Amino acid sequence: MAKDSYSAKDIEILEDLSPILHRPGMYTDPQNPNHALVEVIDNAADEGLAGFAKHVSVILHEDGSATVEDDGRGIPIDIHPKKKVPAVQVIFTTLHSGGKFRKTDKDAAYRIAGGLHGVGVCVSNALSRRLEVEVKRDGGHYRIVFADNGQLREPLKKIGSVGPRDSGTKVRFWPDPKYFDSPKINVQEIAALLRAKAMLLPGVRFTLGIEKKGRIETTEWHFPEGIRGYFAEAIAGLSPVAAPFFGERYVTAQSESDSFAEGEGAMWAIAWTAEGDTVTESYVNMIPTRHGGTHVAGLREGVYNAIKNFIDLHSMGQRGLKIVPEDVWSRASYVLAVKMLDPQFKGQVKNELISREAVKLTAQMVRDPFELWLNQHVEEGKRIAELVIRQAQARSRAAQKVERRKSSGVAVLPGKLTDCASDDPERNELFIVEGDSAGGSAKQARDKEFQAVLPLKGKPKNTWQDNPDTLYSNKEIEAIALAIGVDHHKPGDAVDLSGLRYKRIIILADADVDGAHIQVLLLTLFFRHFPKLIERGHVYVAQPPLYRIDVPAQGKGRPARKLYALDDAELESLLEKLTDEGVRPGSWTVSRFKGLGEMNPEQLWETTLNPDTRRVLPVTVADGELHESLSIFNMMMARENAAQRREWMETYGNLVEADIT
Repeated sequence: MAKDSYSAKDIEILEDLSPILHRPGMYTDPQNPNHALVEVIDNAADEGLAGFAKHVSVILHEDGSATVEDDGRGIPIDIHPKKKVPAVQVIFTTLHSGGKFRKTDKDAAYRIAGGLHGVGVCVSNALSRRLEVEVKRDGGHYRIVFADNGQLREPLKKIGSVGPRDSGTKVRFWPDPKYFDSPKINVQEIAALLRAKAMLLPGVRFTLGIEKKGRIETTEWHFPEGIRGYFAEAIAGLSPVAAPFFGERYVTAQSESDSFAEGEGAMWAIAWTAEGDTVTESYVNMIPTRHGGTHVAGLREGVYNAIKNFIDLHSMGQRGLKIVPEDVWSRASYVLAVKMLDPQFKGQVKNELISREAVKLTAQMVRDPFELWLNQHVEEGKRIAELVIRQAQARSRAAQKVERRKSSGVAVLPGKLTDCASDDPERNELFIVEGDSAGGSAKQARDKEFQAVLPLKGKPKNTWQDNPDTLYSNKEIEAIALAIGVDHHKPGDAVDLSGLRYKRIIILADADVDGAHIQVLLLTLFFRHFPKLIERGHVYVAQPPLYRIDVPAQGKGRPARKLYALDDAELESLLEKLTDEGVRPGSWTVSRFKGLGEMNPEQLWETTLNPDTRRVLPVTVADGELHESLSIFNMMMARENAAQRREWMETYGNLVEADIT
């Protein structure tokens, strides 16, 4: 296409289900059709959550298809006022459609539910060869059929009559093999999911049927005692050192919480075992989060603080021995189920929760009840504490075996460095911070136990062409080298990293052009003179937010919130989401951070320093790309390549700007 022929007609708009077909990996796990099936199961389970369904059945057929059936209310079949087609057709063919977006008290049945993105069953439909939906409601039995990746094949029609109390939805879909690495559904994963759903919904029976040679072998899960029965079965064969701790706590209308909405909270079961495997399961609104997330971080924080206080109260600690979260959690088994409005997941597959407020929510729900339980069951609490102390002693002995080589008997550290208390380099982090102002905020916000701060004065030197012999003539560069405890070296050198004082070296600069320049200069230093640190994955770049959005309270159902956006694109996405939630446009306030020094310590901790809620980018060089990276650095950083840099920026500068924003 000639450059001058580019016009409006060349701009494509992906409508209906086209975005899913165009980029299926953005919406589902391409490994197998499990996630597409789970989206249908989640809809059925949400009917159980709302109190309408008592039974959810899943059948995996021999031909590779799957059927999900529930006895809930049945998907609405009346004509949608805007789309002018049956509502059931809208739900399966229109992205961001559904009945779970409103969060008012009137709509409390779906205030806290699993499927809230409005994308779910559209994915199942788009990635199927055929999908059939049957609905029973209002005395009628209805059927609609889609085929060839979501195309309507049989419009909705009534195929029979049912009794006035007979209602529900039945969906059968055939995954399209061309969109998956393997077209087979993983039976073990689906069984584990249904078993967990039965635990989370004690009033609902879940069954899984496997069709073999025309016969269906069925397994049923039902846990009338909920998490207690489920957890007892999960840890069967293990020998807890104390009775498991069960708890459940939610925000109520009487809680007067100014941070969380009514109905938000958590349910948990925790036990400690001296040996054997541990059970670690977490859920958000009935969705399994296999990779954990911020809610698990909140559980760890609340339980750690409760046990630490118990040890201090009963004078069980030992001089010089510090208890860290890893000591508490290395032998802990748990099941955690959190309920929260508008959870934010990492990707559509929802394996990891990233909502920052989940840390505070879970920690707040768990800490006081667990501390009370420990002091009501002192003997049980002491057995748990003794196990934790033994873990701390073992960790301490292992750390003492690490031999650190230093140029002299005493480590000389830079005066500007505010070091951490811990001597364990596997835990420790160093933040190299832009400016004394930001450095002061970081020192107040950090966790003094394992986070160190080294502020820099002004921009660091461009060291790309510096001779290693004169490298330390610059005081800022010398301070960095002394702080990390590793000598400068070249790629391929045999380097002794036993003196490395921090597992993570994190560059923390403002989210603006000057901050980006400082990042480049520091990355140049590490890439050129400390390449082994990058190769071993010790260097990171922090991503502080550029914007803060203050969202006012929306009645009793939603307290005021503070949201953060990394850049303009994320800000726009958040504002669109707020509008979709029903927040009046313009009622929120958007503030732009001019620099890290403008953040108060609490904001800086929550957004940038807290390992559970921050965003940091690991710095890596992919295999085979070292030569290309060297060429790019040489073009960008070498003094004699100014003309080449200018030509590159004139050619590709617009792309760089688009990527930054």
